[in-house]
Amino acid sequence: MITYCIVLLTTILVSIGETLHPDEASNIGTPVLLTDPAFFLKAGESYFDPQGRRVIFQAIERPPAGEEPDDNYGMYLADLTFNDAGTITGLTNIERISNKGSANTCGWFHPTDEGLVMFATTTTPLVEEDIPGYQRESGRYRWAFPPKMNIVSCDVSKKNETSPLVTDNDHYLAEGSWSPDGRHILYCSLKSGIGDIYATDLKTGTTRLIVGDEGYDGGPFFSPDGKRIVYRSDRRGNDLLQLFVADLAFDEDGSIIGISREFQLTDNVHVNWGPFWHPNGRFLIYATSEVSHGNYELFVCDADNGEHDGTTRYGTRKRRITHAEGFDGLPVFNARGDVLMWTSKRDTGTSQLWTAPFLFDLDAEPIIPNYSHGR
Repeated sequence: MITYCIVLLTTILVSIGETLHPDEASNIGTPVLLTDPAFFLKAGESYFDPQGRRVIFQAIERPPAGEEPDDNYGMYLADLTFNDAGTITGLTNIERISNKGSANTCGWFHPTDEGLVMFATTTTPLVEEDIPGYQRESGRYRWAFPPKMNIVSCDVSKKNETSPLVTDNDHYLAEGSWSPDGRHILYCSLKSGIGDIYATDLKTGTTRLIVGDEGYDGGPFFSPDGKRIVYRSDRRGNDLLQLFVADLAFDEDGSIIGISREFQLTDNVHVNWGPFWHPNGRFLIYATSEVSHGNYELFVCDADNGEHDGTTRYGTRKRRITHAEGFDGLPVFNARGDVLMWTSKRDTGTSQLWTAPFLFDLDAEPIIPNYSHGR
């Protein structure tokens, strides 16, 4: 277990707590650094528990002097700390829950069982033949898809005892999450060789392919009511990810059998990824290279099925949230939607976890952006 030195953490947060860009002032409150670069070389892809008191995230620890860092992410749990006003101030009780040397990604909390989390893991350390990868033409991005990556549940109330949830030792499995009622698991598999989205019904044990178009379909999440999913796709094969929402189809027993309608929210020459639902089910937040391929920023847009006011809106009212130099991505909300957490390189120059109160008026109309300064 890693325990932060409270004095050191407080010093760090005071020194880089005033990192709010002027154009962010009406969008978010003062950002707070959650992971300390003195302890983690990099950290990312974090999620809140349903109560908003804990987070799960992946990270690589900074090794002792003279030692080499791990090549792969470990999976970590931590408790959030708060001030008297209820604002998040940092992390404590940070604990690694994955095996040493294993590769891990995509953690998630169970919606009702406080002791249960899931994540994708190789369980054991990788060897060279376990590390195929996808290489973009630019050479700047490399995604490793080890076939030993399977999805497990971890019972933190039982000394981090793990159990298999979805297993395929011949193909990569990851990007998993539970449905809001805990009945289904949504995830991505490379069984077809290109990346498809599957749903497993834990009640019946039935697994079904639900999104299997050309290109890599992945990063799926259930909507807050469990009736829709959001995901990103490279189905044109041009390395430019686009965002989609689909209505789920169910049988008479409530088991997911596929999708009934699909809506494309972005269609541009940018990489749009990491979409996540606002808890009201009417908006998405996501990362995009629309400002610059060297400076990913967070945007929000409509993902409204019309149940709120009778008007269906998908991909409209697109508005920018972050304005900091460097990467901002992998955004998530707490269950109330009033706190944002994301991965950013702001100030530290390394990928770390940040959080801030979410102040943005989602129902406001967009302001025409000005990117004349190259941002």
